[in-house]
Amino acid sequence: MSHARKNARSLTRATFGTIGLVVLMASAAPAQAKVLAKVNGVEITDDDLKIAIEDLGPGIPHQLQGKARDSYVLDFLIDEQLVVQKAQADKLAETPDFAKKMAYLRDKALMETLLGNVAKAAATDAAIKATYDEAAKNQKPETEYHAHHILVPTEEEAKKALARVKGGEDFSKVAGEVSKDPGSKGGDLGWFTKDRMVPEFGDAAAKMKPGEISEPVKTQFGWHIIKLDESRPKVFPPLDQIKDQVARYVVQKAQSDLVMKLREGAKIERTEPPVDADKAAPAAPAAPAPKK
Repeated sequence: MSHARKNARSLTRATFGTIGLVVLMASAAPAQAKVLAKVNGVEITDDDLKIAIEDLGPGIPHQLQGKARDSYVLDFLIDEQLVVQKAQADKLAETPDFAKKMAYLRDKALMETLLGNVAKAAATDAAIKATYDEAAKNQKPETEYHAHHILVPTEEEAKKALARVKGGEDFSKVAGEVSKDPGSKGGDLGWFTKDRMVPEFGDAAAKMKPGEISEPVKTQFGWHIIKLDESRPKVFPPLDQIKDQVARYVVQKAQSDLVMKLREGAKIERTEPPVDADKAAPAAPAAPAPKK
């Protein structure tokens, strides 16, 4: 069995439900559809392949593209059709549980189709540009800092590192030798805004001038020596860099607005009161502050 075939079998086990029903419901291939395979006489067409690729999405290994991806998904559809035929022979389609699942999946498909149409209508270039312009206009003036640091466990070690730097040793070299922050090569933190750092670090960096080296600064992570390289006004990124993010926001807002409008015009009767998800869910561990 080929590697792709094995992968397809694995994918079959993980995602059989939705696509299996799509294939099962297909009564005849459209006249224009190209037949890619037959399984015991049942045709699998390029239309089936397109639906499967759209549905599986992230389940398809990202390194597979073009014909390799199509072959992988076709293997999945072939295996799936074999399982579907066995399920039909076992008369599983006649069970009450299957009927319930079919009703649920039909509703889900209708919802996804409508929301997909809303997404296509909403994500126009004009809407994306207008949303971007509004966000850029509302960005508050903010300063970005580029700094290096040395992080050590004790104040004594911080003072020793500071003495080496003040004695003429290269800051990055000292950081590479003694700093306990594995995430910053040579102590380089790149560009950041004050709020991205723990308060003590952010406050210290904001008070410094480019080229200045701080005295030891204590935070929850240890003791830092900070070297401020540069500071600059934060610039809103150009549209071409964040267009996908803006488009997702536009789509999500349009879909959310539709659902809220439908809720406002509907008569909804719940037999159980709604539960606040934030209160019902177990408390998640607090996210650690940046290790700076």
